[in-house]
Amino acid sequence: MFKKLNILDEKDKRLRIVSTDAKLPLSLEYKNLIEQIIMELTYSQIEEYEKKYDLRPGMGLAFPQLGINERIIVIVHEYTDGKFDNYVMVNPKIVSTSNEMIAAEAGEGCLSVNRDVDGHIPRYARVTVEGYDVDGNKIKVRAREELAIAFQHEIDHLNGIIFYDRIDKNKPFYTEDEIRLI
Repeated sequence: MFKKLNILDEKDKRLRIVSTDAKLPLSLEYKNLIEQIIMELTYSQIEEYEKKYDLRPGMGLAFPQLGINERIIVIVHEYTDGKFDNYVMVNPKIVSTSNEMIAAEAGEGCLSVNRDVDGHIPRYARVTVEGYDVDGNKIKVRAREELAIAFQHEIDHLNGIIFYDRIDKNKPFYTEDEIRLI
């Protein structure tokens, strides 16, 4: 039986708290919650299920968005039509970045922000992220382009940052000459 997650709205002050490290290995309760997150994120990216369950499309969720201020992120990346890679990272840290900056041309969205926000968010084109899997094993992910944006967006949530905090109020949009738009 599919039950939708209760995702906090941007007005909830808990989204602005800097999260604490999660204790490893994760509890069975957290592992089950992660499975539920993966299912919802996957369904939200498949049109048939998105409509059936009234889901907003999303590829990532951080535990603070569920009111749990611990450093755990989940990303479901559709790398080709109907095929997904799941990334679950506990206590993630960005350990290296590219010099090149990119931005999602259409802007970013967030499952906690139920409105359109105009503006480009400068992000690193490539990031290397280290952390732990649900059992406490050290893992490393090298992400680029859209996936790199997702990692930076979700890690921001762990630090109490919402994507629109990164939009330059004086210059919300960039040209292709200033930053590579993807």
